[in-house]
Amino acid sequence: MTVTTAHLGQVAVEPLELSRLAVVIVRNAVLPVGAAEAVAEAGGRVLLLGSGTAEAAAELGAPRAWHAETLDAAPGGLSSALVPLLEQVRLLIFPASPDGRDFAPRLAAALSRPLLAYATAVRVADDGITATLSRLDGRLDVEVRTSEPAVATLVPGARSPLPPSNGEVFELVLSVTPGVDAIRLAVLEPDPATMDLAESARVVGGGAGLVPQGTDAAETFALLRAVGARLGASTGATRVITDAGWMHHDRQIGTTGVTIRPDLYIAFGVAGASQHTGGLGAPKHVVSINTDASCPMTAMADLGLVTDAHALLHVLAGRLGVAP
Repeated sequence: MTVTTAHLGQVAVEPLELSRLAVVIVRNAVLPVGAAEAVAEAGGRVLLLGSGTAEAAAELGAPRAWHAETLDAAPGGLSSALVPLLEQVRLLIFPASPDGRDFAPRLAAALSRPLLAYATAVRVADDGITATLSRLDGRLDVEVRTSEPAVATLVPGARSPLPPSNGEVFELVLSVTPGVDAIRLAVLEPDPATMDLAESARVVGGGAGLVPQGTDAAETFALLRAVGARLGASTGATRVITDAGWMHHDRQIGTTGVTIRPDLYIAFGVAGASQHTGGLGAPKHVVSINTDASCPMTAMADLGLVTDAHALLHVLAGRLGVAP
Protein backbone atom coordinates (compact mmCIF):
# COMPACT_ATOMS: atom_id res chain seq x y z
CA MET A 1 0.00 0.00 0.00
CA THR A 2 1.45 3.34 -1.10
CA VAL A 3 0.43 6.41 0.90
CA THR A 4 0.84 9.96 -0.44
CA THR A 5 -0.14 13.13 1.43
CA ALA A 6 -1.28 16.23 -0.45
CA HIS A 7 -3.13 19.45 0.33
CA LEU A 8 -6.05 20.40 -1.85
CA GLY A 9 -4.68 22.48 -4.68
CA GLN A 10 -1.54 20.33 -4.81
CA VAL A 11 -3.30 17.09 -5.70
CA ALA A 12 -2.48 15.40 -9.00
CA VAL A 13 -4.97 16.07 -11.79
CA GLU A 14 -6.06 12.43 -12.01
CA PRO A 15 -8.68 12.48 -9.21
CA LEU A 16 -10.40 15.42 -10.90
CA GLU A 17 -10.69 13.69 -14.26
CA LEU A 18 -12.22 10.36 -13.24
CA SER A 19 -15.47 9.33 -14.90
CA ARG A 20 -16.67 7.61 -11.69
CA LEU A 21 -15.77 7.93 -8.01
CA ALA A 22 -17.32 6.47 -4.88
CA VAL A 23 -17.67 8.78 -1.87
CA VAL A 24 -17.95 7.04 1.50
CA ILE A 25 -18.61 8.65 4.90
CA VAL A 26 -16.72 6.82 7.67
CA ARG A 27 -17.33 7.01 11.42
CA ASN A 28 -14.53 5.94 13.78
CA ALA A 29 -12.89 3.81 11.07
CA VAL A 30 -16.13 1.82 10.55
CA LEU A 31 -17.25 1.49 6.94
CA PRO A 32 -21.01 1.78 6.34
CA VAL A 33 -22.99 -1.04 4.77
CA GLY A 34 -22.72 -0.88 1.00
CA ALA A 35 -19.33 0.86 0.93
CA ALA A 36 -17.54 -1.92 -0.96
CA GLU A 37 -20.40 -2.17 -3.46
CA ALA A 38 -20.32 1.57 -4.17
CA VAL A 39 -16.57 1.27 -4.79
CA ALA A 40 -17.18 -1.60 -7.22
CA GLU A 41 -19.84 0.41 -9.08
CA ALA A 42 -17.34 3.28 -9.31
CA GLY A 43 -14.69 1.07 -10.88
CA GLY A 44 -12.51 0.74 -7.79
CA ARG A 45 -11.93 4.45 -7.03
CA VAL A 46 -13.08 5.93 -3.72
CA LEU A 47 -12.87 9.06 -1.57
CA LEU A 48 -13.31 8.43 2.16
CA LEU A 49 -14.40 11.27 4.45
CA GLY A 50 -14.97 11.36 8.20
CA SER A 51 -12.97 9.88 11.07
CA GLY A 52 -10.55 6.96 10.97
CA THR A 53 -10.41 7.16 7.18
CA ALA A 54 -6.86 5.78 6.86
CA GLU A 55 -7.83 2.60 8.71
CA ALA A 56 -11.03 2.34 6.70
CA ALA A 57 -9.09 2.72 3.43
CA ALA A 58 -6.78 -0.13 4.46
CA GLU A 59 -9.76 -2.36 5.31
CA LEU A 60 -11.58 -1.52 2.09
CA GLY A 61 -8.63 -2.45 -0.10
CA ALA A 62 -9.73 -0.43 -3.14
CA PRO A 63 -7.40 -0.20 -6.17
CA ARG A 64 -7.12 3.56 -5.57
CA ALA A 65 -8.35 5.55 -2.56
CA TRP A 66 -8.19 9.13 -1.34
CA HIS A 67 -9.02 9.88 2.28
CA ALA A 68 -9.45 12.99 4.42
CA GLU A 69 -10.17 13.44 8.12
CA THR A 70 -13.27 15.68 8.20
CA LEU A 71 -14.87 14.75 11.53
CA ASP A 72 -15.42 18.33 12.72
CA ALA A 73 -16.34 19.78 9.32
CA ALA A 74 -19.92 21.05 9.01
CA PRO A 75 -21.76 19.51 6.02
CA GLY A 76 -22.33 22.74 4.10
CA GLY A 77 -18.73 23.87 4.43
CA LEU A 78 -17.45 20.42 3.54
CA SER A 79 -19.62 20.29 0.42
CA SER A 80 -18.21 23.64 -0.74
CA ALA A 81 -14.64 22.53 0.00
CA LEU A 82 -15.10 19.42 -2.14
CA VAL A 83 -16.37 21.27 -5.23
CA PRO A 84 -12.89 22.13 -6.66
CA LEU A 85 -11.78 18.53 -6.14
CA LEU A 86 -14.83 16.78 -7.57
CA GLU A 87 -16.37 19.12 -10.15
CA GLN A 88 -14.70 17.27 -13.06
CA VAL A 89 -15.79 13.79 -11.91
CA ARG A 90 -18.82 12.87 -14.01
CA LEU A 91 -20.48 10.46 -11.57
CA LEU A 92 -20.18 10.42 -7.76
CA ILE A 93 -21.60 7.31 -6.09
CA PHE A 94 -22.49 7.17 -2.38
CA PRO A 95 -23.67 4.02 -0.59
CA ALA A 96 -27.28 4.59 0.45
CA SER A 97 -26.31 4.44 4.13
CA PRO A 98 -27.75 7.04 6.55
CA ASP A 99 -24.70 9.30 6.15
CA GLY A 100 -24.64 8.74 2.40
CA ARG A 101 -28.32 9.62 2.05
CA ASP A 102 -27.73 12.76 4.12
CA PHE A 103 -24.61 14.08 2.43
CA ALA A 104 -25.27 13.13 -1.21
CA PRO A 105 -28.06 15.74 -1.69
CA ARG A 106 -25.86 18.45 -0.12
CA LEU A 107 -22.99 17.69 -2.46
CA ALA A 108 -25.33 17.45 -5.46
CA ALA A 109 -26.68 20.92 -4.62
CA ALA A 110 -23.16 22.34 -4.18
CA LEU A 111 -22.18 20.95 -7.59
CA SER A 112 -25.55 21.93 -9.20
CA ARG A 113 -26.16 18.34 -10.28
CA PRO A 114 -29.15 15.98 -10.38
CA LEU A 115 -29.38 13.37 -7.61
CA LEU A 116 -30.11 9.78 -8.67
CA ALA A 117 -31.36 8.46 -5.35
CA TYR A 118 -31.57 4.79 -4.37
CA ALA A 119 -30.11 3.29 -7.52
CA THR A 120 -29.51 -0.41 -8.08
CA ALA A 121 -27.22 0.25 -11.06
CA VAL A 122 -25.52 3.33 -12.55
CA ARG A 123 -23.72 3.33 -15.89
CA VAL A 124 -21.56 6.00 -17.54
CA ALA A 125 -21.28 6.30 -21.32
CA ASP A 126 -19.96 8.95 -23.67
CA ASP A 127 -23.45 10.33 -24.25
CA GLY A 128 -24.67 10.37 -20.65
CA ILE A 129 -25.44 8.55 -17.41
CA THR A 130 -28.14 5.88 -17.09
CA ALA A 131 -29.45 4.64 -13.76
CA THR A 132 -31.95 2.09 -12.50
CA LEU A 133 -33.77 3.53 -9.48
CA SER A 134 -35.60 1.37 -6.95
CA ARG A 135 -39.05 2.61 -5.92
CA LEU A 136 -42.08 1.37 -3.94
CA ASP A 137 -40.04 -0.69 -1.50
CA GLY A 138 -38.16 -2.41 -4.31
CA ARG A 139 -41.27 -3.43 -6.23
CA LEU A 140 -40.68 -1.01 -9.10
CA ASP A 141 -37.54 -0.22 -11.12
CA VAL A 142 -37.39 3.11 -12.94
CA GLU A 143 -34.86 3.70 -15.72
CA VAL A 144 -33.62 7.30 -15.94
CA ARG A 145 -31.00 9.01 -18.09
CA THR A 146 -29.18 12.33 -17.87
CA SER A 147 -26.62 13.96 -20.12
CA GLU A 148 -25.31 15.96 -17.13
CA PRO A 149 -22.79 14.91 -14.47
CA ALA A 150 -24.68 13.42 -11.51
CA VAL A 151 -24.57 12.22 -7.90
CA ALA A 152 -26.10 8.84 -7.05
CA THR A 153 -26.83 6.74 -3.96
CA LEU A 154 -26.49 2.97 -4.41
CA VAL A 155 -28.77 0.48 -2.65
CA PRO A 156 -26.77 -1.86 -0.36
CA GLY A 157 -26.70 -5.36 -1.81
CA ALA A 158 -27.26 -4.13 -5.36
CA ARG A 159 -24.06 -5.70 -6.67
CA SER A 160 -21.02 -7.73 -5.65
CA PRO A 161 -17.91 -5.99 -4.25
CA LEU A 162 -14.51 -6.17 -5.89
CA PRO A 163 -11.86 -8.50 -4.44
CA PRO A 164 -9.62 -6.56 -2.00
CA SER A 165 -6.39 -5.27 -3.52
CA ASN A 166 -3.20 -3.69 -2.27
CA GLY A 167 -3.90 -0.37 -3.98
CA GLU A 168 -2.60 3.16 -3.75
CA VAL A 169 -3.85 5.42 -0.96
CA PHE A 170 -3.61 9.23 -1.08
CA GLU A 171 -4.15 11.36 2.02
CA LEU A 172 -5.89 14.70 1.41
CA VAL A 173 -5.88 17.66 3.79
CA LEU A 174 -9.01 19.69 3.07
CA SER A 175 -9.39 23.29 4.15
CA VAL A 176 -13.02 23.81 5.17
CA THR A 177 -14.05 27.44 5.61
CA PRO A 178 -16.38 27.94 8.60
CA GLY A 179 -19.60 29.80 7.97
CA VAL A 180 -23.35 29.62 8.45
CA ASP A 181 -24.04 25.91 8.60
CA ALA A 182 -25.70 23.10 10.51
CA ILE A 183 -24.21 22.54 13.96
CA ARG A 184 -23.79 18.97 15.21
CA LEU A 185 -25.13 18.84 18.76
CA ALA A 186 -24.80 15.10 19.29
CA VAL A 187 -24.75 11.78 17.48
CA LEU A 188 -27.40 9.45 18.86
CA GLU A 189 -27.16 5.70 18.50
CA PRO A 190 -30.04 4.32 16.38
CA ASP A 191 -32.96 2.46 17.92
CA PRO A 192 -32.70 -1.19 16.78
CA ALA A 193 -36.50 -1.36 16.55
CA THR A 194 -36.65 1.30 13.85
CA MET A 195 -33.19 1.43 12.25
CA ASP A 196 -32.55 0.11 8.74
CA LEU A 197 -32.13 -3.65 8.73
CA ALA A 198 -29.13 -3.26 6.42
CA GLU A 199 -27.35 -1.26 9.15
CA SER A 200 -28.16 -3.59 12.05
CA ALA A 201 -25.38 -5.53 13.76
CA ARG A 202 -27.90 -7.94 15.32
CA VAL A 203 -31.05 -9.23 13.64
CA VAL A 204 -33.77 -11.65 14.74
CA GLY A 205 -35.86 -13.04 11.91
CA GLY A 206 -39.20 -14.80 11.87
CA GLY A 207 -40.53 -17.29 9.34
CA ALA A 208 -43.66 -19.35 8.81
CA GLY A 209 -42.47 -21.89 11.38
CA LEU A 210 -42.83 -19.26 14.11
CA VAL A 211 -46.62 -19.12 13.63
CA PRO A 212 -48.18 -22.58 14.09
CA GLN A 213 -51.77 -23.01 13.03
CA GLY A 214 -54.19 -21.57 15.55
CA THR A 215 -51.76 -19.03 17.05
CA ASP A 216 -52.09 -15.24 16.91
CA ALA A 217 -49.54 -14.05 14.34
CA ALA A 218 -49.76 -10.38 15.33
CA GLU A 219 -49.13 -11.21 18.99
CA THR A 220 -46.26 -13.56 18.08
CA PHE A 221 -44.43 -10.94 16.02
CA ALA A 222 -45.02 -8.28 18.65
CA LEU A 223 -43.29 -10.63 21.10
CA LEU A 224 -40.46 -11.26 18.61
CA ARG A 225 -39.91 -7.48 18.31
CA ALA A 226 -39.88 -7.14 22.11
CA VAL A 227 -37.34 -9.95 22.47
CA GLY A 228 -35.25 -8.44 19.71
CA ALA A 229 -35.28 -5.05 21.41
CA ARG A 230 -34.08 -6.60 24.68
CA LEU A 231 -31.23 -8.26 22.76
CA GLY A 232 -30.34 -5.00 21.02
CA ALA A 233 -31.45 -6.49 17.70
CA SER A 234 -33.62 -5.36 14.80
CA THR A 235 -36.48 -7.59 13.69
CA GLY A 236 -36.92 -8.96 10.18
CA ALA A 237 -38.95 -11.65 8.47
CA THR A 238 -39.27 -13.86 5.42
CA ARG A 239 -41.35 -12.95 2.38
CA VAL A 240 -44.17 -15.29 3.49
CA ILE A 241 -44.57 -13.18 6.62
CA THR A 242 -44.50 -9.79 4.88
CA ASP A 243 -46.86 -11.00 2.12
CA ALA A 244 -49.28 -12.04 4.87
CA GLY A 245 -49.12 -8.52 6.30
CA TRP A 246 -47.72 -9.59 9.66
CA MET A 247 -44.66 -7.37 9.19
CA HIS A 248 -44.03 -4.43 6.85
CA HIS A 249 -42.25 -5.02 3.55
CA ASP A 250 -39.23 -2.98 4.69
CA ARG A 251 -38.58 -5.73 7.27
CA GLN A 252 -38.33 -8.44 4.60
CA ILE A 253 -34.92 -10.10 4.41
CA GLY A 254 -34.00 -11.54 1.04
CA THR A 255 -33.08 -10.95 -2.57
CA THR A 256 -36.40 -9.16 -3.16
CA GLY A 257 -36.18 -7.36 0.18
CA VAL A 258 -33.32 -6.07 2.33
CA THR A 259 -29.80 -7.47 2.20
CA ILE A 260 -28.27 -7.63 5.68
CA ARG A 261 -24.76 -8.28 6.99
CA PRO A 262 -25.12 -8.60 10.77
CA ASP A 263 -22.68 -9.92 13.31
CA LEU A 264 -25.50 -12.12 14.65
CA TYR A 265 -28.63 -13.49 12.95
CA ILE A 266 -31.15 -15.53 14.96
CA ALA A 267 -33.72 -17.27 12.75
CA PHE A 268 -36.98 -18.32 14.43
CA GLY A 269 -38.87 -20.84 12.31
CA VAL A 270 -37.06 -19.90 9.08
CA ALA A 271 -36.60 -22.83 6.70
CA GLY A 272 -33.93 -21.05 4.67
CA ALA A 273 -35.25 -20.72 1.11
CA SER A 274 -32.64 -19.45 -1.35
CA GLN A 275 -34.52 -16.14 -1.73
CA HIS A 276 -34.09 -15.53 2.00
CA THR A 277 -30.54 -16.78 2.48
CA GLY A 278 -29.47 -14.83 -0.61
CA GLY A 279 -30.17 -11.65 1.38
CA LEU A 280 -28.17 -12.64 4.46
CA GLY A 281 -24.77 -11.58 3.16
CA ALA A 282 -22.19 -13.21 5.41
CA PRO A 283 -23.27 -13.01 9.08
CA LYS A 284 -20.48 -13.75 11.54
CA HIS A 285 -22.78 -15.96 13.62
CA VAL A 286 -26.08 -17.66 12.74
CA VAL A 287 -28.49 -19.35 15.17
CA SER A 288 -31.36 -21.39 13.71
CA ILE A 289 -34.41 -22.50 15.69
CA ASN A 290 -36.46 -25.01 13.73
CA THR A 291 -38.06 -28.43 14.14
CA ASP A 292 -36.41 -29.57 10.90
CA ALA A 293 -32.80 -30.52 11.64
CA SER A 294 -31.97 -30.77 7.93
CA CYS A 295 -33.48 -27.50 6.69
CA PRO A 296 -31.06 -25.14 4.85
CA MET A 297 -31.17 -22.54 7.64
CA THR A 298 -30.06 -25.04 10.28
CA ALA A 299 -27.46 -26.52 7.92
CA MET A 300 -25.75 -23.12 7.54
CA ALA A 301 -26.06 -22.18 11.22
CA ASP A 302 -23.26 -22.06 13.77
CA LEU A 303 -25.81 -23.21 16.35
CA GLY A 304 -28.93 -25.17 15.42
CA LEU A 305 -31.67 -25.66 18.01
CA VAL A 306 -34.02 -28.41 16.85
CA THR A 307 -37.15 -27.38 18.71
CA ASP A 308 -40.41 -25.50 18.28
CA ALA A 309 -39.59 -21.84 17.52
CA HIS A 310 -42.91 -20.50 18.86
CA ALA A 311 -42.51 -22.26 22.20
CA LEU A 312 -38.84 -21.29 22.54
CA LEU A 313 -39.67 -17.63 21.81
CA HIS A 314 -42.09 -17.58 24.75
CA VAL A 315 -39.56 -19.26 27.03
CA LEU A 316 -36.88 -16.76 25.97
CA ALA A 317 -39.29 -13.86 26.54
CA GLY A 318 -39.96 -15.14 30.05
CA ARG A 319 -36.24 -15.44 30.81
CA LEU A 320 -35.64 -11.90 29.55
CA GLY A 321 -38.67 -10.51 31.38
CA VAL A 322 -40.31 -9.04 28.28
CA ALA A 323 -43.87 -8.98 26.99
CA PRO A 324 -45.35 -7.76 23.68
